[in-house]
Amino acid sequence: MSEMAENYTWRGRDDTEDGEQGKRWHHIANATDRSNGLGLVGFMCDLGVAINKGRVGASDGPNAIRNALANQAWHAKSGLYDAGNVIAQAELPVAQDVYADAVAQQLNQQSFVIGLGGGHEIAWGSYQGLLTSEGIQKHTRIGIINFDAHFDLRKPTPLASSGTPFRQIAEHCQQQRKKFNYCCLGIAKTANTQALFDYAEQTSTHYLLDHQCNLHNAINLLENFLTKVDEVYVTICLDALPAYVAPGVSAPSALGIQPQFVIEVLQWLGKRSQQSDFVWRLADIAEMNPGFDIDDRTAKIAARLVHEIVEAVL
Repeated sequence: MSEMAENYTWRGRDDTEDGEQGKRWHHIANATDRSNGLGLVGFMCDLGVAINKGRVGASDGPNAIRNALANQAWHAKSGLYDAGNVIAQAELPVAQDVYADAVAQQLNQQSFVIGLGGGHEIAWGSYQGLLTSEGIQKHTRIGIINFDAHFDLRKPTPLASSGTPFRQIAEHCQQQRKKFNYCCLGIAKTANTQALFDYAEQTSTHYLLDHQCNLHNAINLLENFLTKVDEVYVTICLDALPAYVAPGVSAPSALGIQPQFVIEVLQWLGKRSQQSDFVWRLADIAEMNPGFDIDDRTAKIAARLVHEIVEAVL
């Protein structure tokens, strides 16, 4: 069983001397105006991580990210609605369906939605939520941009996991006779078997290896990719970052990609979306595992990336 629960209380610092110019995330989250802005949905789940033989603990990730967000300064000219958390109990597909419904509902009500994970099994739920939201037609071409050390194109054996979401999406696209539009930035060759590289080639997956990741290479890759999609979904797996930056993940990276690179791509993508025909309404952060974090490093960089997404789109 899985359930939806608004179980987080936003608290933080008050700078009363700054008046209305002293707003932080916790002020906006607690405000009464919650329409036509940013929607947050948490996915308290690490069932997929456990199935994938990873370090469990990511179910506590959403509220750890909120803790780090609470005192961040708020600069967007919009509202914020926190829809709470989907709490995964036992069956991963059921939890993903409940989360997908919550994402779809928020997409129908807000300008932009950010999912807070949780294991990267969040991606299958996010995709399903986008697919069933208003504005998505049968012919809509969805493009996925994933910052990740892993393709997450594993074959379910037989259960789906945090390592299978994009294969699930690829197979869903094949069933629907639609093109699978997937781009992965930060792939570690040491963390992906030849079978995964073969399947990536089979599905025409676009990717950059971790040591190839700079803004110039990313733009060259994404420019062509974005001409073939109508809607973009961005997902950031925190294990794409170096272990010293993000130790609180299921599978820490030995090398990783720099946060500055991720931020530059997010900023570029935000500007590009304002100049193009594609729409960007959904993003999520995956693999936040506070049980292995050090000095809240991972939670803080996750919160900073959420801030950068908001800066790019709102």
